[in-house]
This record gives sequence, C-alpha cells and structure tokens, in this order.
Amino acid sequence: MVTVAVLAAVILLDFWLVARNPRDPSLRECTGWVALYVGLACLFGLGLVAFAGPRAGGEFFAGWLTEYSLSVDNLFVFVIIMGTFAVPKLYRQKVLLVGIVLALLMRAVFIAVGAQALESFAWLFYVFGAFLVFTAWKLMRHDNDEEDFKENAVLRLTRRVLPTSDDYDGARMVTKVDGRRLVTPMLIVMVAIGTTDLLFALDSIPAIFGLTKEPYLVFTANAFALMGLRQLFFLIGGLLDKLVYLSYGLAVILGFIGIKLVLEALHHDGVAWAPAIPIVVSLSVIIGTLAVTTVASLLKTRADRAKEPVATG
Repeated sequence: MVTVAVLAAVILLDFWLVARNPRDPSLRECTGWVALYVGLACLFGLGLVAFAGPRAGGEFFAGWLTEYSLSVDNLFVFVIIMGTFAVPKLYRQKVLLVGIVLALLMRAVFIAVGAQALESFAWLFYVFGAFLVFTAWKLMRHDNDEEDFKENAVLRLTRRVLPTSDDYDGARMVTKVDGRRLVTPMLIVMVAIGTTDLLFALDSIPAIFGLTKEPYLVFTANAFALMGLRQLFFLIGGLLDKLVYLSYGLAVILGFIGIKLVLEALHHDGVAWAPAIPIVVSLSVIIGTLAVTTVASLLKTRADRAKEPVATG
C-alpha cells in the first residue's frame, strides 16, 4: 500500500507538471528526470537487497532491466503513432502520460490474474515459456526499417462508433463543430497508445514472471520501467534509429527467459537433468546482452555514417 501510494503521488506530480506547462521538454530536463527515475529504481533495488536479501534484489533488477529494455523498444511504435496522427508537440507529453497510466493499470490487472493463475495451474509456465520463445523468433525476423502503424480492432471500432473531427482542439478529447459534439483525434491517439500498451503487456508480463514469481516485484519492476517513459521518449527519440540491433538483443533475452521458464518447470516436476537457473546467471545474461547490443548498434551506425560520403561521391 505504501508503494502504491508513493507511485500514485509521483504520477500526480507528473500530471500537474504537464498540465501546468504543456510544451516540448528540453534535452536537459528530460535527462534530469530519466536520471532521477533510474536512480530511484536503483535505490529501491538496493533497499530490497538490504531488507529482503540479495535474491529479491537480483530478481527486481533483472525484471526492471528487462521491462525497461522492452519499453525502449515500444518507443519505436510510439514515435510512429505520434507521426501517423500528427500529434502537436505541445500535447505529446499528455498523450504519453495518459498512455503510461493506462499501461500501469492494465499490467496491474494482468499481474494479479497471472499470479493467481500460476499458483493454480503450474503448467502455465510451459505455455509462457513457449510463447516467449515464439516471440523471440518473431523479433529475430523483425525488419528494423520503419513500419507503418497498423490499427488494431479496438481502434477501428472506436473510429466506427464515435464521430471524429478532422482537427485537434488543443488537448481536448471532445469538441463541437457546427453544433455537433465530436471526439477529437486526441482521443483516438490515446486509444491507440493504450491498446498498443495492452498488446505489449502480453509479451512483458510472461517475461518478468520468468524471472520472479513474486507479484510485488513484478509490479514494482513494471512501475519503475514505465515511470520515466515519457521523458525517455523525448530524450532518445532521435537516437532510436541508432539502436539497429535492439530487436535482436531483446529476442535473445526473451528466448533465454522462455527456455529458463521451461527448464525450471521441468525441474519443479522432478526431471533430473533440468537445472534451476540462478537469478545471478539471468541478470548477467540480460546485462551482457544489452551491453553487446548497444555497442554493436552504435558501431554499425558509425560505420554506415562513414560510408555515406563515399556512396554519395
């Protein structure tokens, strides 16, 4: 309850800051906020190590790093959504913040349902593991070129049911045109962000349950990963194109977690040869994969940039 109260206070502060001065935030401001959220997550993890033991702290850090990495990958889609719907820069913060709150609420429900289901149906670990391996295979085949945003069924239904205006009316979600009440594109964008977050949760929740079975750690890892996502969007929006190998790195992480889930389920069922992979190994694989992916992406981007003058000549 204390954790939820503190997180709610941070979200309300974020809402107040955005409502008080809607604008395109500066690089310095975003850097400060992202550093603050990362610092708070690290302090929280160290507190878990001190008061709950190194295993709990290790599981939190592994889950938080995995969720944070998936959140960075999700920003690719957010950039495409913002561009597709031509969201004015002044109101992008509000759209992102509402989307993050919706994602946090939906994930809280998923976590509660998932934790209860895993307690009652241990065979779901095999399902989660197979799903993560399949997701990893899909990511490996993912093309890093920019893709068009594809509207999901909920968004298409919203467009069909609700009469929508052609233009934005500030940050309002409802407006009047010729005496007729219409929803603005702002509401459609928020539906797009919210439903996309819901689809992302289908990957991230099984992934973190593969690292820890403790619902409290699952929720806090998701919360800390989402809290700085708004500022991270503006901070690395121009750097996303440089992370060309991010999908491959995430594929390795999700594939590893999927295999870990299946092996631990087999170990729990008494299969002698199936090992229980320690959290230290999981954390090492996650950190190592992210480091290699980032360095390789930056080297690839630098090499491509060095070839550009030659190609142009």
